[in-house]
Amino acid sequence: QVQLVESGGGLVQTGGSLRLSCAASGSIFRINTMGWYRQAPGKTRELLARISPYFITRYSDSVKGRFTISRDNAKNTVYLQMDNLKPEDTAVYYCNTVPVDGRADWGQGTQVTVSS
Repeated sequence: QVQLVESGGGLVQTGGSLRLSCAASGSIFRINTMGWYRQAPGKTRELLARISPYFITRYSDSVKGRFTISRDNAKNTVYLQMDNLKPEDTAVYYCNTVPVDGRADWGQGTQVTVSS
């Protein structure tokens, strides 16, 4: 089973930036589309951004133009650069495959808090 470890969250002010990292163990990383998800209190988990093994990216409307997903296959790591953060971006952020198919366990996530 693939393990995922997210890091890089924190507390920032509105308009600030953070860079999240997700390190994956196991060999599935390089052949799978990976994505960043988030879950805010009382809300369902949502997919924000995805990147294919060929570096094709897609974003949800809520983060398009502000967030950038990237990957380093040599390091089995996927990143999320978050700029112009807003209070509504406050959530726990996770990475996983897209679609989620159970081959990778959900990690603990990393908390992002944006103050107004």
